[in-house]
Amino acid sequence: MYPAELVKPMREDLTNVGFEELHTAADVDAAIAKEGTTLVVVNSVCGCAAANARPGARMSLQNAKRPTNLATVFAGVDKEATDKAREYMIPFPPSSPCMALFKNGELVHMLERHHIEGRPAEMISENLMDAYNEHC
Repeated sequence: MYPAELVKPMREDLTNVGFEELHTAADVDAAIAKEGTTLVVVNSVCGCAAANARPGARMSLQNAKRPTNLATVFAGVDKEATDKAREYMIPFPPSSPCMALFKNGELVHMLERHHIEGRPAEMISENLMDAYNEHC
């Protein structure tokens, strides 16, 4: 577990733009069950989360079409919620950061860590926007 004061600004990177924090397995179940589209970001303390993932997720929200619901779990902090979110992301192996778009509870798009690491936030944002345009 990481100290709360360390992850607070990392959490706020997403919650300040409308992402709902999920802390329990029940929170994740409820978020995935919502009608419409739900973007779930598995947040992380790693450098690629700070430089690429969170900025890319934020930028993607400037699109005309966007997910109905925004949610986030924090790997290494919210273990129960992260484990539950990853169950919904099967067959993809656990990774953090990562992003998954669900439509009416079904996984329709996935960005794994290897799609994020070393790629600029703009490229991640464009990938997400393409998914929003197709599924939202």
